[in-house]
Amino acid sequence: MLNSSSAFRLSALAGFLAVAFGAFGAHGLHDLLVKNDRVDVWNKAALYHLVHAAVMLLIASREPMPKLAWRLFFAGVVIFSGSLYALAITNIQWLGAITPIGGGCLLAGWLTLAVGSRSIR
Repeated sequence: MLNSSSAFRLSALAGFLAVAFGAFGAHGLHDLLVKNDRVDVWNKAALYHLVHAAVMLLIASREPMPKLAWRLFFAGVVIFSGSLYALAITNIQWLGAITPIGGGCLLAGWLTLAVGSRSIR
């Protein structure tokens, strides 16, 4: 069951991974990303990952925690950034077709916050 404490920890882990993946892309994977012409794709994945991890931390700190919005952001980070990371590494084109699903989750998370997700548990 998701509570604010576990959501906060998962959000912090997501932030840690965003920074780690960003650094790994810039250093450990640089040559592969250049070869695949996917440096911008990796950077976009890391940026959206980090921004939404910070938003997830903020949401997890609220009482009551807007769980639906948090879950949508979490799913969005996994699907949006995850598919872009995978695309950048593998250069498998169809992975780009999954990315909009994650983008939709991120948009839905923002919209859920805008319409008052505090009452939605």
